Amino acid sequence: MSTSNRIVMAPMTRRFSPGGVPTDAVAAYYQRRAKASVGLLITEGTWIDHESASNSHDVPRMYGEDALKGWAAVVNAVHDAGGRIAAQLWHVGALAADSTSDFIPSTVVSPSGFYRPGQIIGDSMSLSQIQDVVDAYARAVRVARDLQFDAVEFHGAHGYLIDQFFWSQTNRRNDAYGGTLRERTRFAVEVIGECRRAVGPDYPLIFRLSQFKFEHYDYKLASKPEILSELVEPLAEAGISIFHCSQRRYWEPEFPDSGSHLNLAGWVKKITGAPTITVGSVGLADRGDRVGTVSLERAEAMLDRGEIDLVAVGRSLLQDPLWANKVRAGQELLPYDSESLNRLT
Repeated sequence: MSTSNRIVMAPMTRRFSPGGVPTDAVAAYYQRRAKASVGLLITEGTWIDHESASNSHDVPRMYGEDALKGWAAVVNAVHDAGGRIAAQLWHVGALAADSTSDFIPSTVVSPSGFYRPGQIIGDSMSLSQIQDVVDAYARAVRVARDLQFDAVEFHGAHGYLIDQFFWSQTNRRNDAYGGTLRERTRFAVEVIGECRRAVGPDYPLIFRLSQFKFEHYDYKLASKPEILSELVEPLAEAGISIFHCSQRRYWEPEFPDSGSHLNLAGWVKKITGAPTITVGSVGLADRGDRVGTVSLERAEAMLDRGEIDLVAVGRSLLQDPLWANKVRAGQELLPYDSESLNRLT
């Protein structure tokens, strides 16, 4: 897969697909950014075809004739504008029980029944339930490829189902899916492996990962590079093409005690040799509902040094569809202001 530049639109949940069906407005939303020179767009998270994957009626589905017809229109719109688009596949796992959910599935699945550390909401997933989810991911990848999506991304970050298997606080299993960090990658490895077999060796598979978890923003799965390798090496070996490394602030060194300035994406590339996407407050001064802009020199320097390959932009592209063109032209960028934001544009 080639892209026109190194700018990626980060996946951002919007809940503007009534009944899980992408509308013409959704197609226009993505096409507008493709026309404005975003090299690769990654969709908002899409539900795989599993009974407990979702917690919102208005997040789009990657199954069902009506939803797939909507996605076909989205893909065509982006391709007509000369862009590339990847579908992000999502299963929320235990976070279906979160207070932000529109509804709670009749069965909430998770590695060990934990919603958060110390808070149990159900039972550990059975082996048959694990296999059902693996199969659902494989179906979704085949569907996305057949719809002509240019790539697929697995949401393995931020404390959702795949990440719940990584985290020792939510994975207390004593079978083959638990244990050391490398052993806790088994679920993800099986998902990736089954999907790789479904689409062959050349279709791009992206994996989004993070150290932090939902509401546990300072947490780190790996406290040093040697431990991080236990997480990412099995994923690369299973067939991941690109790692999408989520930080809240991309410019922060991931392991400052190591003496290295590398961020998470830089370390993952160094360990695996795979291309990486960095993301986290790109072009903005920090997190928050109202944030000013900052220079992109740090991101450019990382690219120039070969530490990363692509840069994902979230809130700035949500605020301003023309962001990429403005960067190219050296024009003033808009600050992020959630109160003035029209998420339909």
